[in-house]
Amino acid sequence: MKKQDIISKAAVKHVRISPRKSRLVANLIKDRYVGEALTILKFSKKRKISAIIEKLLRSAIANAQQKSPEADVDDLYIGEIYVNQGPTWKRFRAAAMGRAVRILKRTSHIHIFLEERKGR
Repeated sequence: MKKQDIISKAAVKHVRISPRKSRLVANLIKDRYVGEALTILKFSKKRKISAIIEKLLRSAIANAQQKSPEADVDDLYIGEIYVNQGPTWKRFRAAAMGRAVRILKRTSHIHIFLEERKGR
């Protein structure tokens, strides 16, 4: 994927779900056309992250329509999607014998890049 191939991009940061769980859904829709990806996200069992990625994908599609109105939405596909780790929230939970146990609440940054591919 080259810089000039990218039609549009979108990103969401500080999503309150771990990157490991997010990557499971992101890998399902990698290198798929946007219509097919939206269908996969709609019927995915991981509902929370699927809804977030679906909203992000719709934002990238809207960005593509705004940036280049001549681009056909049916020809758009997900050129690249990746999930990075965001800041981790550190919390404490009471444990036995007066101790405290650290709880790590992980966050994610999700980036999506759309490209155009002619002819299916």
